[in-house]
Amino acid sequence: MPACYHQVLFFFILLALPSSNGIRNTGTRKVGVGAILNYNSRAGKEGKIAMEMAMDDFSTHFFGGPLLHLRNSQGDPLQAVSAAKNLINKHEVRAIIGMETWEEVAFTAELGNNSQVPILSLTMEFPIWASKRWAFLLTVARSQNSQMRAVAGIVQSWGWRRVAVIYEEVTLTTAGIFPHLIDALRKINSEVEILLPIPSFPSDNSLIESLEKLKRSQCRVFIVHTSLHLASSIFMEAKNLGMVDKGFVWIATTRITNQIESLNSSMISSMQGLIGIKSYFSHMGKSYQEFHSRFRTLFSELYPNESNLEPGIFALQAYDGAWALAQTIFKGLTGDFSFVDGYLVPVNIFRLINVVGKSYRELGFWSEGLGFSKGITKGSNYNKSMIIMGNVFWPGGPRSAPMGWKVPTNPIPLKIGVPANSTFREFVNVVDNESGNEPQVHGFSMDVLKAVRELLPYDMPCEFIPVKGSYDSLIETVQNRTFDAVVGDTSILSYRFKYAEFSQPCSEPGLRILVYDNRRRPPRAWLFKKPFSTLLWVSTGVVNLYNGFVVLVIERNHNQHLRGSVLNQLGIMIWLAFTTLFRSNGDNLHSNLSRMAMVVWLFVALVITSSYIASLTSLLTLGQLDQTSINVEILKSSNAKVGCDANSYIGKYLEDVLGFKPANIKNISTSEEYHQALMRKEIAAAFLEIPYVKVFLAKHCDGFSTLSQTFKVGGFGFVFPRGSPVLPDISEAILNVSESGKLRELENSMLASHNCSAPENDYDRNILDLSSFWGLFVITLGTSTISLLLFTFHQYWPSSESNQEHQSQHDPSEDEMYMFAGEMQHQKHRN
Repeated sequence: MPACYHQVLFFFILLALPSSNGIRNTGTRKVGVGAILNYNSRAGKEGKIAMEMAMDDFSTHFFGGPLLHLRNSQGDPLQAVSAAKNLINKHEVRAIIGMETWEEVAFTAELGNNSQVPILSLTMEFPIWASKRWAFLLTVARSQNSQMRAVAGIVQSWGWRRVAVIYEEVTLTTAGIFPHLIDALRKINSEVEILLPIPSFPSDNSLIESLEKLKRSQCRVFIVHTSLHLASSIFMEAKNLGMVDKGFVWIATTRITNQIESLNSSMISSMQGLIGIKSYFSHMGKSYQEFHSRFRTLFSELYPNESNLEPGIFALQAYDGAWALAQTIFKGLTGDFSFVDGYLVPVNIFRLINVVGKSYRELGFWSEGLGFSKGITKGSNYNKSMIIMGNVFWPGGPRSAPMGWKVPTNPIPLKIGVPANSTFREFVNVVDNESGNEPQVHGFSMDVLKAVRELLPYDMPCEFIPVKGSYDSLIETVQNRTFDAVVGDTSILSYRFKYAEFSQPCSEPGLRILVYDNRRRPPRAWLFKKPFSTLLWVSTGVVNLYNGFVVLVIERNHNQHLRGSVLNQLGIMIWLAFTTLFRSNGDNLHSNLSRMAMVVWLFVALVITSSYIASLTSLLTLGQLDQTSINVEILKSSNAKVGCDANSYIGKYLEDVLGFKPANIKNISTSEEYHQALMRKEIAAAFLEIPYVKVFLAKHCDGFSTLSQTFKVGGFGFVFPRGSPVLPDISEAILNVSESGKLRELENSMLASHNCSAPENDYDRNILDLSSFWGLFVITLGTSTISLLLFTFHQYWPSSESNQEHQSQHDPSEDEMYMFAGEMQHQKHRN
């Protein structure tokens, strides 16, 4: 049988037993039940009428019932104890119900425990330890766990990260709601920043001083958990101080909102924009409708000066509590009326209200496990955010949700920790100031922060403080509030969220494997041009054209096809120049001078062609001799040593996730150390985050490369305390910097500062340049030039008449047939 059943059964066994002082009931004497209320309060007035109605109804249904003895405590704990003594000793009551405040309950519970008389408290608050200390004490108060989760749901809906709690300075409140509220906020990554205790009856000066202290803080989300009387004073003073205005958020718990109907219009108007959590009970049942009608009638008769005739939650619980004295399990007006650990079984539905003008409107509902909704009927839509309820009227009248914190007008600079021993100084470079002033901090991370700060809608001055040590220890300083933030090449990792929160990443995430291979391979599509250097290709073309020009000039007098327009002669020159590389035209030439030039050039062309083929073959062969494909499994199976940053998480990642032996992991502290370790084969590969890889390859392009495999971890981000109000703005600004292309510009600027030139490698050593053939080029150019000079001298120097006559009798068509005999014969065969 559940524990709550034992408690309730024990409760009613006591009612059936003789009184504690040994006097038994006679057959004509009714069992007495005591009730202690404050007739001066609204709750006491409602409770008095509700209890009398409950006893009348019980007597009607069961033809008799307990005799109710009512007493007025006037809200004084001593009078409550005195009344309890009178009820126990004089009227021999078997149980006492009532008491609105915890002070009344505490005094009375001790008396009830000593007298073994059950006490059923109607207070809305109940400490966790109370039922264990006083076995005869029960309460109609609901557990605060569900209500605090509803509060956390409101906070989460609008992205508020920090809240301030205003509470009544009694032990009860602190012990009652704080564990539940802190736990609920922690689950949504928010936290309580300020706890503001206020006495139950503060002086005007002390209340104003407390609220002004709250106003000076940056937090603007206030959760109020006090009595209605104290809440009224708080809101009146807050309104006078301008704290119920634009930018502020006020959330009230059931202690206030369950009795909000009893406030006059001027008091409610001081709560403009308030979001309240209100206990839910159904208005649709027949039993409630009957109760509601009778209650209004009786209340107006007994208290004609009261304008509000509606029964509140206190009236309903008082009615149900009186019924509970007669039944073990009872479904009352407020739901199932049973107990767990001294508490009434908690409800799982709350109403949400929003104060507008001189009244309030209902926003919707919050249901345990479902979230927010406009209704609670079958088919209602639920959402984790209260945005589903529509527009909320906030303090000051804006429709847009407040930020939840204040931008300081004269902000104190944020103390920002930066890593002083970054492996790659391009990201964070700490330079000591010779004059003894604060060190200067530069680098990519600082440039990104500067770009982000320019986009913030407020000023955020920063003070940079270098810190030596591991990155994990640096992040922990944010948790203990040594620093307000950490900026640098700090990786975003899941386990680090235990200590702090991260902004959006400002770099590409991922881990890559860096290896050393001095054979840089050109694109295969252009491999054909690699055997010769660019200068050699140009020189070969020039020599070809020059030789073609010489042959053209010498032979043009003997062949009419070598004459004509400049364009025609240019085409023939190019044809003669490059066909020499593939076949000999010597038999078709008329002049010995052109034949001499052609023979030398044909020899040179043969040497160049053979060299080109040999070099290209070598390159193609070298391309097949690729380095063995490296991967993690090969590195592990070969017990190869690998390198990683000494101060980072990568060493642990290699060991725990990828399975490397600790002895095979070498910690490296600088980028130059990576360079030397890879070139000297001290490590077979290095595991670096992608931003580091980009910088390394920009500095060292001499044979270093990365493998295609990428491990999805990391990414650099800024570190802030959990619940930091500036973090959402920082993340949004980083996204804007990235989407605008500014982040890429900063990265390119960082990489462009390194001008890496690669030395000669295996491919470069196979390239033939002009120095390999310059002697041959000199010989062929010299031969062609001499032939051209001799031709010119012979052509234009005065000669014998016989020579001229011989030339005049010469038929150029014969030379044409002779020179192009091969082509003409080929054409004849085709025809």
